[in-house]
Amino acid sequence: MKAREVKRARLVEKYAKRKAELKEAARQANINGESSYEIQQQLQRMPKNASTVRLHNRCSITGRPKGYMRQFGISRIQFREMASAGLIPGVKKASW
Repeated sequence: MKAREVKRARLVEKYAKRKAELKEAARQANINGESSYEIQQQLQRMPKNASTVRLHNRCSITGRPKGYMRQFGISRIQFREMASAGLIPGVKKASW
């Protein structure tokens, strides 16, 4: 699953510029009153995985998709284990 996400990220990066150009062209066509049908068809012909919506954050260690902590790039479970082991600087377990 981690490899699949990396592959998707590469595809998104590869098609990002072209996709932005087509979207801008479609917007301009709508403003000018022209038909943007052909532009929309070109956008639809692009690979599904080239869409940024299909990317999903995953833990860099385990690949777990849920409980992802964006600040650290790992899941909550790995964060807890690493914090308890003292592997994350500046983080300590709270107790009261």
